[in-house]
Amino acid sequence: MYAIRGAISVSANNKTDILDATKEIMQSLIEANSLTEKDLVSIITTATPDLTKVYPGQALRELGYNLTPILCLQEMKVENSSQKMIRLLVHVKGNKDKTQVKHQYLKKAKNLRPDLVE
Repeated sequence: MYAIRGAISVSANNKTDILDATKEIMQSLIEANSLTEKDLVSIITTATPDLTKVYPGQALRELGYNLTPILCLQEMKVENSSQKMIRLLVHVKGNKDKTQVKHQYLKKAKNLRPDLVE
């Protein structure tokens, strides 16, 4: 098993923007790593405390990830940290080497891990 990270910034704290951003980061992660739902073990999502209108996991269910366990958590509130951010940690079946994993950081989230942005 291996894990893939992803993160994306959200424009505003509303249901549409949160769901759209979550779908965008998940689809990017899936496409970049050539995955299907059968490859997934579980997904952990986090949202910063300023995103309160909907669980990011709802977007994953809307994408059809109905058999994959999904857990939604609130990101720690840390002074001067990024706001309006959704993060994913996707656990995948397989034994891919860590150097082959393509983590995805989109929009303002690119600033979180510039070392992983292509």
